[in-house]
Amino acid sequence: MRHLIAILRGVEPHEAAAMAEALVDAGITRIEVPLNSPDPLTSIRNMIAAVGDRAELGAGTVLTTKEVAAVKETGATFIVSPNCDAQVIRCTKTLGMGSYPGVFTPSEAFAALQGGATALKLFPAGMAGTGGLKAMRAVLPEGTLVYAVGGAEPSNFADWAAASADGFGLGSSLYKAGMGVDEVAERARASVAAYDEVYGG
Repeated sequence: MRHLIAILRGVEPHEAAAMAEALVDAGITRIEVPLNSPDPLTSIRNMIAAVGDRAELGAGTVLTTKEVAAVKETGATFIVSPNCDAQVIRCTKTLGMGSYPGVFTPSEAFAALQGGATALKLFPAGMAGTGGLKAMRAVLPEGTLVYAVGGAEPSNFADWAAASADGFGLGSSLYKAGMGVDEVAERARASVAAYDEVYGG
């Protein structure tokens, strides 16, 4: 499975299913709807109904355990946060969901791993830079999955791969509110092609 997460911040419920179909057809099978989108839980439900048998659906910008529980009720299978909150991680894992907390420092990275995080979201990756990831990787346990998010896009996948990034969360380089399905599909195909070129398809 490609380590790519599509971040559809601002997606509307009425377009959610079509967007999910386009992403899955392009080869991106993990999709996140940030909770600061319009009626995000409805969008997640609509996506699960459309592609739940072919993709993993989750929520992003999840900040509280109450939000984790609400996302779980939709049938979503993973939680992404911009921060490292031990309670959110524990709640997510207790409910049997994948946990992708945001980290920026070694202290946060180790706290997230101690809490049971599935993978680490280096955020904002553009601020940490490839040098920051290289330095952090030197002390992380072997096998730790790190996704670069916020500053990673197809044009610099190779640089991040050289710095040991395992995958990426793709936001504005893939989707912005108001974009049509065709444009998102085209960007998704370009992202998958760039990923496969770097990591092997």
